[in-house]
Amino acid sequence: MMSRTQYLIGIVLSLTILIGAGCNSTNNQTTPLQSASVQTSPAQSVNPTTNTLSPNPAASPNTAGTTTPKQSAPAAPKGIADMNIDHIVIVVEENHSYEQIMESPDAPYMHALIQRGALFTDAHGITHPSQGNYIGLFSGSTQGIKDDSCQKPFSADNLASELLKAKLTFTGYSEDLPKVGYSGCSSKGYARKHNPWVQFSNVPEELNRPLTDFPKDFSKLPTVSFVIPNHQNDMHDGTIKEADDWLKKNMDAYASWAEKNNSLLIVTWDEDDFGKANQIPLIFVGPMVKPGKYDENVNHYHLLRTIEDLYHLPVLGESQKVKPITSIWK
Repeated sequence: MMSRTQYLIGIVLSLTILIGAGCNSTNNQTTPLQSASVQTSPAQSVNPTTNTLSPNPAASPNTAGTTTPKQSAPAAPKGIADMNIDHIVIVVEENHSYEQIMESPDAPYMHALIQRGALFTDAHGITHPSQGNYIGLFSGSTQGIKDDSCQKPFSADNLASELLKAKLTFTGYSEDLPKVGYSGCSSKGYARKHNPWVQFSNVPEELNRPLTDFPKDFSKLPTVSFVIPNHQNDMHDGTIKEADDWLKKNMDAYASWAEKNNSLLIVTWDEDDFGKANQIPLIFVGPMVKPGKYDENVNHYHLLRTIEDLYHLPVLGESQKVKPITSIWK
């Protein structure tokens, strides 16, 4: 007969076996939340050493021995203020319309420059007669000029004064100017009305120089310069052929050099000689220019604004109301 003690021991052993089996069953189960915490997407696996996600070889195509082609990001439009042009030379011709120059058989060099550069087909002077156009291009305002008479100097800010404040350089070169700093109204074929920088008291007189001082080493050019032919060679008194021959003789070496260096030639006209439309040619030649014809409507203030923006200068007068030229740049 089983003793009472043996009976109690049997009960304890049975309970121990049942409790142990229940614990093992619980430890072998994973709740849905625990399962989600270690689940990865089909294309990813967890790198146990870095705790980062890496491609899942089973879900990725086999690219061994091949190179996936890369698509370059589209080039951002070049900002005009990031161009850093070393020099700009502006030649101002006289009193001829766009149509007169474009249709003339006597302007082969001008036409060649057009083929090499950018031509604006809807460019305009801002007033009549000549002097207000020069002053406006140089200062953003005609300064109230209504004729070509010899003026007292103005004190307004202008392209030269702003370049100098920015630690940049400027020089104006005039054909037949008798000496450096000459402030007289005329001399031979020179006329002060075509020389805007001498009209401002805040432009040092030593920056008003004869054309003979134009550097033969073009790398020594100032940041911005103007070149003014005399009356015979700018078409004021002379012919289109005379002006075309002069431009080739005096500026072609620079134009060719500019195209190989970081320099820009601009050829413009002051006005169309009292035409209502006042439409003039405007030509840009340089390595940063996309050759072609451009039909946007521009005038002298647009040209000034473009130069101001190129060199991070304050925006003067009427040039505040227009946008810079941006369509022609590579």
